[in-house]
Amino acid sequence: MHYTGPVYRPPPEAHTPLLEITYGCSWNKCSFCTMYHGQKFGSSPLEDIKEDLEELSKYFPLDLKRLFLVNGDAFTLSTNKLLEISKLIHDYLPKIECLSAYASIRNIKTKSIDDLEKLKEEGFNDLYIGLETAYDPALKLMKKGYDSKDEYNQLSKLKEIGMDYNALLMLGVAGSGNYKENVNATVDLLNTFKPKIVGPLTTSIAENSHLYKMKTNQEFVEATEREKLNEELLLLEKLEMDDDCYFFGSHPYNLIRFSDNFKNKEKMIKNLKENMDKIDELKPGLLDSVLPRANL
Repeated sequence: MHYTGPVYRPPPEAHTPLLEITYGCSWNKCSFCTMYHGQKFGSSPLEDIKEDLEELSKYFPLDLKRLFLVNGDAFTLSTNKLLEISKLIHDYLPKIECLSAYASIRNIKTKSIDDLEKLKEEGFNDLYIGLETAYDPALKLMKKGYDSKDEYNQLSKLKEIGMDYNALLMLGVAGSGNYKENVNATVDLLNTFKPKIVGPLTTSIAENSHLYKMKTNQEFVEATEREKLNEELLLLEKLEMDDDCYFFGSHPYNLIRFSDNFKNKEKMIKNLKENMDKIDELKPGLLDSVLPRANL
């Protein structure tokens, strides 16, 4: 298999085979992210993709239903290029039903409704979109390259054609003192365009990130653990998702890890509150501090 540089995939795709069609990230400017620093963005040669598909067809059942396309920004490729790759995939793995990938509001914006319909017909679905938030001050601070109006406009295109997406969010991304505003804006967006998965992870600040410089210069004040957990709690309370929508709160950066379907929303809320109380009892003061985390 051809894998160029660091390879990432969402935790829910742990058992899904990975096919590289791009490497690096076409944006690579987000304030918090260091995932692809030092890795130039590029498109995988078709010959490499063919070789990888041949290898996958030997090691996985011919009735394989799902692939995850890496790397960080696979959906940035043109519609024609994605359709060309999907044809190859179906030639080698004829039972594939879903081609999932990371996507961004920016690269959905470059595709028309007609483009998206063609891609959906070929199996593109369950896109993992790093929204992070719908709170405009935070989007600007994190240099996402779009605002909440763009989020509404592009998610409406997915809703129109029935393409599913998964919402990746960041707890604490708005900084200390702003979690309520951040949740309110984000909930409004998600309640309008309901995802299949809501996946919050806790913001980490890597030393080689732009966000670290902002923190050092006091342009960004990091939220405490209590603020981040209160944000997650408020998010759960205000989200009005379908019962089968999955809340994935088990990212390794999260202090309290839990996941469940929204049909068990009240159970998740109770669990989170009880665990916060337990931490206060066993480790007084911890929730009012900021714990270090690994790089993102």
